[in-house]
Amino acid sequence: MAEETTGVYEPEAVEAAVEETQVNPLEAELAQLKTERDQLFDRLARLQAEFDNARKRAEKERQDAREYAVGGAIEPFLGVMDNFQLALKAQGSADQLRAGVELILKQMEGALASLNVVPVETVGAQFDPRVHEALGSVETLEFPDHQVLEEIRRGYKLREKLLRPAMVKIASNPSQVSD
Repeated sequence: MAEETTGVYEPEAVEAAVEETQVNPLEAELAQLKTERDQLFDRLARLQAEFDNARKRAEKERQDAREYAVGGAIEPFLGVMDNFQLALKAQGSADQLRAGVELILKQMEGALASLNVVPVETVGAQFDPRVHEALGSVETLEFPDHQVLEEIRRGYKLREKLLRPAMVKIASNPSQVSD
């Protein structure tokens, strides 16, 4: 004869079934969290690699830009150097050599102008301590006080930025009162 189920369960069997249903969802959730963690670690590693590659690419671009800028600045002066070398090989008189050097100087000024480098205004201008450096003064009644009389060394600006001040001698007029 077959036994009938009476609907009565052994307490140990009930506890085991309850524990199993509680463990299985916890294990499933743990497995899911481990998978998410692994995915996040993978994503982090990829982002770090992308960041490192972007940093290296930016550094290379900066280096290329620097080299391009230096090349662009040097190029106008290569012709000047060629002409200096030709002048050193020349067999001419002092006047011819002087004329050649003057032409090279004009070529050099053109090269600087192509880079937006302009000389500071000096002789005849009013002394400006922002762009002039006074190396001396000449007492005179002919010129206004603090007017630049002589340029000793030329100063240069790159657009509006001063590269180096001009060294000058200025007028000192005792008949005028300095402000």
